[in-house]
Amino acid sequence: MDQISHKQLTVNGISMHVAEAGEASAPPVLFLHGFPELWYSWRHQMLDVAAKGYRAVAPDLRGYGDTDSPPPPAGYTLLHIVGDLVALLDALGLEQVFLVGHDWGAIIAWWFCLLRPDRIRALVNTSVIFQPRNPNVKTIQGYRDAFGDAFYMCRFQEVGKAEAAFASVDTKTVMATFLTTTDPKPPCIPVELGLDVLFKRPAVELPPWISPEDISYYASKFDKTGFTGGLNYYRQMDLSWELTAPWTGAQIKVPVKFVIGDLDLTYSFPGVEEFINGGFKKYVPLLEEIVVMEGVGHFLNEEVPHELSQHILTFINKF
Repeated sequence: MDQISHKQLTVNGISMHVAEAGEASAPPVLFLHGFPELWYSWRHQMLDVAAKGYRAVAPDLRGYGDTDSPPPPAGYTLLHIVGDLVALLDALGLEQVFLVGHDWGAIIAWWFCLLRPDRIRALVNTSVIFQPRNPNVKTIQGYRDAFGDAFYMCRFQEVGKAEAAFASVDTKTVMATFLTTTDPKPPCIPVELGLDVLFKRPAVELPPWISPEDISYYASKFDKTGFTGGLNYYRQMDLSWELTAPWTGAQIKVPVKFVIGDLDLTYSFPGVEEFINGGFKKYVPLLEEIVVMEGVGHFLNEEVPHELSQHILTFINKF
């Protein structure tokens, strides 16, 4: 990890922590993490792409790690986060980047490409498909219609409840529970139960692809910040829906490769597999490759790190 350097930059009115690897003059690759993750989620891919002649850049996104966490949930809309990233590129003097996203980072990556395609050379996105804005149904209501009030995104809406559940056990347990889950079913917690049931499964051994030291690193950061910043991304989904109305029906017009595991919980969401095999290119016309990785779950950047790096490199090497 000595090959990875760290800095703080002022972007869009906040202080952002950024990790980097590779030569400053090399073609840049910007990595966007999800929930509950950090820049650290990309440590393997950063070193892999740097070894092949690229400059890897991985920030802690707004609300995470050593980046500022503005208090109001309304400060976490898609427009805020994309604004942070545009300002980050400006601060680094980068006109364009290759973009890689996962989980919430994938959602942000889709919208970064939609809003500012001039800043993106190509996108490798993982785990979360592009979800076209439905002008008739707000985002959270759409999830309620599909899964009911028990769906985890619906349960995360009330400020304080999820935080209390996460605080009911030690942070290492929270991180190990999220990062090692292998259940491909959409997570639903009956409304009569507290969210702390998420962390009451029997203790299991960590899989070989994540170490106790990795879990400790994540926990050390979330012990300091708590989880409110990351949870606010869910709490602003309806506000983002309102603010992005002008882009209803807009297409993503940058070259794209999409990678997902067949055991990823998002792959089992209703209609996702059909969308991947059917309507995806209507909204992402420059979609060039789709990879469904067999036997791989949601956190593919941790589970099959070097295989994912190869998927990234084989695509960006074309440009």
